[in-house]
Amino acid sequence: MQATGDSQRSVAEVLGITQTQVSRRQSGATSWSLRDADVLASHYGIGVLDLLSGPTRACEVLPEDRRRGTRPVPKGAVR
Repeated sequence: MQATGDSQRSVAEVLGITQTQVSRRQSGATSWSLRDADVLASHYGIGVLDLLSGPTRACEVLPEDRRRGTRPVPKGAVR
């Protein structure tokens, strides 16, 4: 999430769960499901195996347009 600038709330929306549930998964209090991995990999445009290989590999294969600070800024938007 840090590499993409996504918040827990936006990830929760993608997964169809609450921000609290994302927080619990990130802290290790609750496990990520295989469905979570599949949905997140698709959301970030990477393979599930790359996602499961850890943050270093996931960031290496993350498409440029998904990286923080490289997305086009809509006209009139403040960054």
